[in-house]
Amino acid sequence: MLEIEVSNRSGVAVDDEGAIELARDVLAAEGMADGELGIAFVDAKEMRALKREHLGIDEPTDVLSFPIDGASPLPEGEPRALGDVVLCPEVIGDEWHWPLVHGLLHLLGHEHGPAMEARERVHLP
Repeated sequence: MLEIEVSNRSGVAVDDEGAIELARDVLAAEGMADGELGIAFVDAKEMRALKREHLGIDEPTDVLSFPIDGASPLPEGEPRALGDVVLCPEVIGDEWHWPLVHGLLHLLGHEHGPAMEARERVHLP
């Protein structure tokens, strides 16, 4: 079973249930029906600090992914910790679907390029 924890530290209302539903759909379609996933909505100040700390770039962004196990093979019976997707509503605006899908695909090991863009189109209306 996929366990998803959503945290909203952005200061604005977000569609928690919609994010959970989209994440479940994307991960199931990508063959990840079991595991733990964190989704965090943060403000621009926190996102800027995360991007500076982890990527060395001092600016906010729409989405960051922090994979843990991702899609790597695990020993039998070992629980899967997919990782965390962090989204910034101040940068994204109301359209959080693409950044969430993009972040989830990064958790699963996809890199920027035509193959990842094709996977994103599969998961977006």
